[in-house]
Amino acid sequence: MNKKQFFSAPFLVFMLCGTIIPLGVIALYGLTDRSGAFTMENIMAIATPEHMEALGLSLLLAFISTVICLIIAFPLGLILKDSSLGKKGFIVFVFILPMWMNFLLRTMAWQVLLEKNGVINSVLGTIGLPALEIINTPAAVVLGMVYDYLPFMILPIYNTLIKIDKHVIEAAYDLGANFREVLQKIIIPLSIPGIVSGVTMVFVPSLTTFAVSNILGGGKVNLIGNIIEQEFTTSFNWNLGAGLSLVMMIFIVISMAFIEKFDRNGEGNMI
Repeated sequence: MNKKQFFSAPFLVFMLCGTIIPLGVIALYGLTDRSGAFTMENIMAIATPEHMEALGLSLLLAFISTVICLIIAFPLGLILKDSSLGKKGFIVFVFILPMWMNFLLRTMAWQVLLEKNGVINSVLGTIGLPALEIINTPAAVVLGMVYDYLPFMILPIYNTLIKIDKHVIEAAYDLGANFREVLQKIIIPLSIPGIVSGVTMVFVPSLTTFAVSNILGGGKVNLIGNIIEQEFTTSFNWNLGAGLSLVMMIFIVISMAFIEKFDRNGEGNMI
């Protein structure tokens, strides 16, 4: 065994125990019934009205969350790109800080803020404004998704923007281009790898989440992630839960294909 094989051994063990074996177990349960016989019913169950409704709502909320994150992240990336080192570090720190906190704690904090007698409504009532009644609604779930996943949109976009040669932009201005033309013809095309990576890293977890909808949706916003979670923890139907999970993996494969197509050089990586 050479040095390269020796140092890659821990990674191979991790891949085997942390990825291949769990995926194999999911596939085994998803493609069999409770008696162990092969079946495709668990996968085809996604076509039932209940599951299609949950999947449709999941796709809609994930799409809305991703668009909002992109609308916020791209201008912020442009601001960070042209900011001084001190301001840049502070702004990045503000957006990265929540990532150091537990995911559930961040989401539960929004529950405290948004509930009927929460902090936000208390402040609004004090100044004579109507209460904000979005807790246990899709709007609250979208808000939680945007807050939790926004850093995953900002970082890859910012990473591609800082790699754009400023001399190219200066040359475009010297040739008479205005900011809109520079944005459309230079900045956006060159930042596509970061945009694709950011969209993927926001859309996929937003699509498959169940914790955010459980906490901020109060059980009234039923996403496909909630259906899968309930099959494993409440109904104890691991076969159906695994079958639905296999369907959701299709979206992960598609996202990986998009990243491979638009970010072959790894320009959209978060670091």
